[in-house]
Amino acid sequence: MLEQELLIHQPSRLRVMAALAALPRGTDIDFVSLKELAKLTDGNLSSHLSILEQAGYISIEKSFEGKKPKTCLSITAKGRKAFGSYVEELERVIRGDIR
Repeated sequence: MLEQELLIHQPSRLRVMAALAALPRGTDIDFVSLKELAKLTDGNLSSHLSILEQAGYISIEKSFEGKKPKTCLSITAKGRKAFGSYVEELERVIRGDIR
């Protein structure tokens, strides 16, 4: 596996990337919904999001709805490509086609 794919291999980041990759292109998900979907705590999710953002795999947009802060997340083209490569590698391993 490539180093970029290993970044996704961590179980919590894999859940986050899978959730974001499942979104229709051009859409995002709010922090609270992703936290519930990925079954992570606020701090744990924030930590993993920071790593994924540094890698360029996700985009984080912060705004306000009234006086409440809102964080929306989406997968980038680079993230979608990395996730696709990771899934392809897993499929090769499952088929027994280990290089």
